[in-house]
Amino acid sequence: MLVQSCIPVIPSADLEKSLRFWVDGLGLFMDRAMRRDGRLVGCMVHNERLYFWLNQRAGSPIKPENYEGIRLYWAPDDIKALRDRLLQHGYSVSEIVNRDYGQTEFSVTDDDGYSHCFGVATNTNG
Repeated sequence: MLVQSCIPVIPSADLEKSLRFWVDGLGLFMDRAMRRDGRLVGCMVHNERLYFWLNQRAGSPIKPENYEGIRLYWAPDDIKALRDRLLQHGYSVSEIVNRDYGQTEFSVTDDDGYSHCFGVATNTNG
């Protein structure tokens, strides 16, 4: 196999604030923190299968107009429980919708303005 894994790098305007979504909301763990002058500038967030590197966004901390950034599509074990968890942490999440392409999904925008869609195969057995 040529490629064994990939760790997406997620730029952030405020890493401490971003951890609220990644750790509190998604339940990932943070380690390998890198600090500059006491301020968090990079860290790994992960569970046993997923890894993301969060780093301080270069340039202006203000999101440029028409900036779309990254989009992530997640496959949760329990879509309803994860939606409830994000609601409990104050995120404005969409309703869970059965799409005509066979996925049941909801979406949320994190504190950095990134769109996250969570989906599972629609259960046609009820």
